[in-house]
Amino acid sequence: MRVLGLTGGIASGKSTAAAQLKELGVIVLDADRYGHRVYEPDSPGFHAVVNEFGHDIVGEDGEIDRRILGGKVFGDPEKMDRLTDIVWPEIRRIAAEEIAELRDREPETVICLEAAVMIEAGWQDLCDEVWVIATEPETAIKRLKDRNGLNAEQAQARLDSQLTNRERRRHAKIYIDNSGTQKQFRDQIDHEWMRLHRRIKQAVGRARAQARREAEARAAAAAEGG
Repeated sequence: MRVLGLTGGIASGKSTAAAQLKELGVIVLDADRYGHRVYEPDSPGFHAVVNEFGHDIVGEDGEIDRRILGGKVFGDPEKMDRLTDIVWPEIRRIAAEEIAELRDREPETVICLEAAVMIEAGWQDLCDEVWVIATEPETAIKRLKDRNGLNAEQAQARLDSQLTNRERRRHAKIYIDNSGTQKQFRDQIDHEWMRLHRRIKQAVGRARAQARREAEARAAAAAEGG
């Protein structure tokens, strides 16, 4: 089984890449979805967050009101760190459990762990390789304005709160620039998918060759001992 980590900044096209990989047969695990599970009522993460930030973040429906919680932590790096110190380890635990289960159930498959904060959270070790999707800041700002209705200042603030493309690139096995057309982006994903298959085939070949050498060595040792 091969696990690739997929990450990238806001408006980079990361989710589009994940959707295309899913079309190609990859099992996509969404770390954002795990984040929602961390906040589920009566879960360990729920109680830890409430104990840290107060019962006033719990709404009338018994669930954490993300708007109230966000108002407490956004713009306060110390409080944000306290929140991520609770949430990120829980997300990692859930992801690791699902990967282990899939490894047993579908050992021949390719898994993609999609996580916007993969590098910040240090989850790269869950993956065999990391793919980074990037776009030029000007392109990301335009997409945020068109897609999210943000003004230029708000869009720039979103970008400034994240790692730069250069910082992400240092952790990437594969770096894909999505500053061009949709077709160019899809073609790049297809190209890297084919390259990944070649790497998997080569790795399988090396493993089989190593297994043969070890078997031959054991047979030779047994013959000498006999």
